[in-house]
Amino acid sequence: MAFETIHEIMQLCDIVRQTGFELRSYLGNGHLEKVYENGLAHRLRKQGLEVEQQVSIAVHDEDGTVLGDYFADLLVGGVLIVELKACNAIADEHIAQILGYLRATRVEHGLLINFGGSKYEIKKYVLSDHS
Repeated sequence: MAFETIHEIMQLCDIVRQTGFELRSYLGNGHLEKVYENGLAHRLRKQGLEVEQQVSIAVHDEDGTVLGDYFADLLVGGVLIVELKACNAIADEHIAQILGYLRATRVEHGLLINFGGSKYEIKKYVLSDHS
């Protein structure tokens, strides 16, 4: 399934949000981030979604020189970057991280999910050249 319209992308975000919530409800908190990454990827794939794990994202200087690589936790449907955390709370550096991923890839939509706190946390970010 292609996710092209904003409505389709928002539906995809809802699927990831709900699937993550169900995974967190089942596992609880206290696991390593990799456990949540594998669990969310598995459950999304079972729903027929295309999910890539540990997607390499090159960061370039203005002249095109590669300065380094990021590894985004999940890329869902080719249009949604999902960054996962297993910590007490989402911090400013986590927000900067996902915004950096969005800038570097030119992917407009991202979700930041924290499975590690006392409550399931999810935040959506949109970074667009059109805004």
